[in-house]
Amino acid sequence: MLLTIDVGNTHTVLGLFEGEEVIEHWRINTDPRRTADEIAVVLQGLVQQSPLLAETDISGIALCSTVPSVLHEMREMCRRYYGDVSAVIVEPGVKTGVPIRMDNPKEVGADRIVNALAAVHTHGGPAIVVDFGTATTFDAVSAKGEYVGGAIAPGIEISIDALSSRGAQLHKIELVRPRSVIAKNTVEALQSGIIFGFAGQVDGIVERMTEELVDDLDEVTVIATGGLAPLVLEESRSIDVFEPWLTLIGLRLIYERNTP
Repeated sequence: MLLTIDVGNTHTVLGLFEGEEVIEHWRINTDPRRTADEIAVVLQGLVQQSPLLAETDISGIALCSTVPSVLHEMREMCRRYYGDVSAVIVEPGVKTGVPIRMDNPKEVGADRIVNALAAVHTHGGPAIVVDFGTATTFDAVSAKGEYVGGAIAPGIEISIDALSSRGAQLHKIELVRPRSVIAKNTVEALQSGIIFGFAGQVDGIVERMTEELVDDLDEVTVIATGGLAPLVLEESRSIDVFEPWLTLIGLRLIYERNTP
């Protein structure tokens, strides 16, 4: 079994692959204070409690991280507890097969390169990946599978936190679709602004990116991923497909490219 780990700023997503299929997955908080030993305890507890994995051995690990302190502890966890397992960490020097057409390729987050690889593998290029995480990121991939650039916007949860902390009468709300765009109370007004506002943001940025990426707008596949993507899917006019395990798929592909 291949264990894939995507460490984000807010959540860490873990998935177990049997061949090309994700057979089990978990989402936990990303805690920069958590040590390698604590990470191992959490991981082993999740695996042992799954009814699907009673007799399963982890034969490989692939991971990427946007949090340097957590990456250090993850590396130590792999060394101490899975020293006999082949581990691939997405960092400079690892074969991804994705040419990076940026002013400074080292600035691009590992997860964005992983997503670009998975997007081309699953749907071909050109493509635009919209990842709804701590930040909402937009990544453009050419027909040749090149990472050509992107955009970064504040994420949905960041926006809600900012509103609740800076607005005296505004509080955190349940993120569900309101009855209408024109709200009749404060809760639904917040829901309307967040849900429809982010859908409009996605459509606007995707449209502008598409115009710069290709001549024929119908050639581009827009792929949404990330834990908060379902909030916007039905309201966006530009998203073609939702791939919840896009990053994990990319990690599997990179593992295969870097191991015998």
